[in-house]
Amino acid sequence: MPEPEPQPTAKPARVALLVTCLVDLFRPTIGFAAVKLLEQAGCTVEVPRTQTCCGQPAYNSGDRADAKAVARQVIAAFAGYDYVVAPSGSCAGMVKVHYPEMFADEVSDLAKATELAARTYELVSFLTDVRGMDSVAARWPRAVTYHDACSGLRELGIKEQPRRLLATVEGVELRELPGAEICCGFGGTFAVKYPDISDKMVTDKAVNIAATGADCVLAGDLGCLLNMAGKLSRLGRRIEVRHVAEVLADMTDEIGMPKQSR
Repeated sequence: MPEPEPQPTAKPARVALLVTCLVDLFRPTIGFAAVKLLEQAGCTVEVPRTQTCCGQPAYNSGDRADAKAVARQVIAAFAGYDYVVAPSGSCAGMVKVHYPEMFADEVSDLAKATELAARTYELVSFLTDVRGMDSVAARWPRAVTYHDACSGLRELGIKEQPRRLLATVEGVELRELPGAEICCGFGGTFAVKYPDISDKMVTDKAVNIAATGADCVLAGDLGCLLNMAGKLSRLGRRIEVRHVAEVLADMTDEIGMPKQSR
């Protein structure tokens, strides 16, 4: 009986990592956690050197001319990849939702923006919804709570995906956060334009985080995490603040804290 012919191996997805400005400048190790998770999901990962800010600060400030100029750079930098993935709902949402809106009256650029939008995803939703990841090989014995960042939740529908993966992390106890879907008050330029309102919102958020008794608050957007970390620190609350990718990638020893015994 003839032996069966070998089947061709599926080509790994070629993914470009949109690092984001905040990750690059404040916590680049989140990018390494994202790469680890993407590689575990069977992807080959590249980081285009010509990438820039996604243009969100200019866009949110009403500076459409500069926002469009930045968007054109991003479109060019990420051409040709199977997917573009960002460890940020706000940056992924900017590309996926607002780029097509921004170029609605420019036919040539609209086609390019729409094509890029179709390939762009937030990290955790890409892992679960596109690559079918349903578990991770990670361990972190902590009680945690989770903040749903506005852009990921409202623009991209990210809610259950991080919770599904966190449920497979050995030792993690997820304590739901009262008002998890309420904005933390960061909102990028919002915190600058309306500091008093922003401060009240993040104070309320910090009080709710502390009320859960959790050791750590997680989220998928570093802007929100920085905002909450600052307020928790000023209130004297010793609560860790981490990007969800750090926990899912089992890189909590490597990122942000001294190595802990297991």
